[in-house]
This record gives sequence, C-alpha cells and structure tokens, in this order.
Amino acid sequence: MATIISQCSLNVLRQSAEKLIQGNLVAFPTETVYGIGADAMNKDAVARMYQVKNRPTSHPVIVHIAELNDVDYWAKDVPEYAINLMRDFWPGPMTLLLKRREVAGDFLTGAQEIVGLRIPANSLALGLLNEFKAVGGKGIAAPSANRYGAVSPTTAEAVSQELSEYLLPDDQILDGGPCLVGVESTIIDCSSDNPMILRPGSVSAEMIEESTGIILSEAGEKKIRTSGSDKQHYAPKAKVIIDGQSQSGEGLIAMSDVATPEGVIRLAEPKSIEEYARALYAALRQGDSQNLESIRIIPPNGQGLAVAIRDRINRAAAI
Repeated sequence: MATIISQCSLNVLRQSAEKLIQGNLVAFPTETVYGIGADAMNKDAVARMYQVKNRPTSHPVIVHIAELNDVDYWAKDVPEYAINLMRDFWPGPMTLLLKRREVAGDFLTGAQEIVGLRIPANSLALGLLNEFKAVGGKGIAAPSANRYGAVSPTTAEAVSQELSEYLLPDDQILDGGPCLVGVESTIIDCSSDNPMILRPGSVSAEMIEESTGIILSEAGEKKIRTSGSDKQHYAPKAKVIIDGQSQSGEGLIAMSDVATPEGVIRLAEPKSIEEYARALYAALRQGDSQNLESIRIIPPNGQGLAVAIRDRINRAAAI
C-alpha cells in the first residue's frame, strides 16, 4: 500500500526523487493523466512497474525528461521537424518517438529501435523531474497509472483505487489534483522523413502540420508498438455502447445539449470539448463504482481534441 502525499513541497519532491533513485515507484500527475514512474535507467524498477500494471513487456513506455537538452542523452539523428515540434509544444501533451541511443534499453522500448520522450506541462511533474535530475536521474519511465487496458486515472484517488494493492509501502502517490487535459498525449513517430500520428491527443494534426510545414504521413504505413495502441483499451468493466437511444438503467456520457431520458444515470454532461476530455475517464470510473452494466456514450463532433476523445471511446467500446 503506497502513501498518498497531498502536500507536495519541494522537500517532498526531493524525497520522491530519492525514492525513484532507490528503485521505488512514484505515481505523479501530468497534464494528461497520472503516470506510474520508475527510474528509466533501472531495469529492475521498470520491470516491477510493468508487473504492477500487468503490462506486456513488448509494449514500450514513455520516458519523461526535464528539459530539451535531455533529448540528446536518449535519442540520435533527431530530425529538424522534431526539434520544431519540441520548441512549439514542450512542455506539453506530446510524445515524440525518436531513434534511440544504446542507453534506451530494450526493457523501455519493447525491443524497438525507437524511444518515446516527453516533457509534461505540469508543475508538480516538472518539479519531480528536475529534482530527479539533480540527484543523478536521467529520465522517469511513466506509463499511465492503471492496470493494463483499464481506464487511465486522472486523480490520485483513482490511482490508489487502481494500484494500491500492488504497490509497496516505500512507493508513493503524489496528489496534484485532477488532470487538466484528461486524455493521453499525442504520440508522433519522428523516426522517418515525415511525422506520423500514432495516437491522437490534444496536439492535433493541424497543429503539427503548421509547426513542421510537413503534410503528415498516413498512419498504418509502419508497424510500431506504442502505448494505448490495442484495439480494446481505456475500457471500464461496464459495456460501452456508442450512440443510439439510452435505455433505463444505463449510464450516459454526452454533451450537455443531449437530454437525459427517464431512468438513465447521467455520468457526465460537459459543455465543451475540453471539459469532455477532462470528464471522460472519471465518468467511466463512476459508472463502474455504481456497478452499471452498460454505459452509453454520445461522442463529440469536430476535429482537434475531439478526434482524441473519439479514439478513446472507440477503444473503450471495442470487443
């Protein structure tokens, strides 16, 4: 059972960084979702993180770094367009897949020749990363802090509910409040001449093309394993149904202009796309906590962040 720490002072973050160096796991918030972190240079710690998540070792993890200068330690042959993306969107909800250096071991990359890197836009996460760097750390491997395939947590309480029985007393959960974005980072393959989105997020295709001046390659041209790439992922215990007429006893997630039929349990009624992204995972978890058998979701229309929301809904509903 890990300790939840709510008052995350600089001294606490320094202690958490030391915990990571010692091989312990530390869950922490980012602007997207909460991650479960391990020292990316510690093979045994990363292996235990995989075990806690029940995650297949063939699935790579994202290495979180403190600043742009840290990219060169992990990656080589970084294309100019990737540097443009880093300057425009880091810190932020964007992961870049780059050609790895030898220090990025197979235990991080799923034995692929690329490594995923990200600088999160969350003050607590950045504080932890900077303290970790100050005590000699090179990066924190941190996939979402949930069991494999389940709904990602967007609060410290959700992390505890999901993972506490698998964590040890020396592990920690840092409470930074609810996540601002609510869906995972955009993953962009930058190992070729043209960037390719492998997982949509709040950094949209339009934003990437404007930053790089390059028309994006179509996804599916390369077989790269990434976080959250399974057909079914981000799934609650309840059955997820997309669109259609809500039935009595079902949960409902839809924009606020969609009425709630009699007997239907409203789980979320966001007024904007941004609010929809922040509310989605918490609403799915709420449905499970109420032991609902099914949750009906009316996805939002539009481009940008709405594309990422629809991607997560489709994976939650896949069989």
